[in-house]
Amino acid sequence: QVQLVESGGGLVQPGGSLRLSCVASGRTFSTYPMGWFRQAPGKEREFVSTITGSGSTTYYADSVKGRFTISRDNAKNTLYLQMNNLKPEDTAVYYCASGTVARIPSSFGSWGRGTQVTVSS
Repeated sequence: QVQLVESGGGLVQPGGSLRLSCVASGRTFSTYPMGWFRQAPGKEREFVSTITGSGSTTYYADSVKGRFTISRDNAKNTLYLQMNNLKPEDTAVYYCASGTVARIPSSFGSWGRGTQVTVSS
């Protein structure tokens, strides 16, 4: 079982940027796909982005395409989410997950505890 720990969240003004990180341990990091999801208060957890084990292929939700970039450093066992031009509707707890490139949360076997991102002026 892989252990995941997110960091990098915080309070940012609209139009600002943040970079989230997720450090993984417990398995060979480069062998499995990873993803980012988010959950706003009163809403279901939703897909943000996923990336294959090699990092060669990425997928994005339409709502973040062109603003967010997912990447990974397999030498550091770390997954990233660069978030630019943030909007108030991006406010949520962001989770990293491992196991697949699917867009359905139930397809993922391991989850971090999340990091809060708040976009507000």
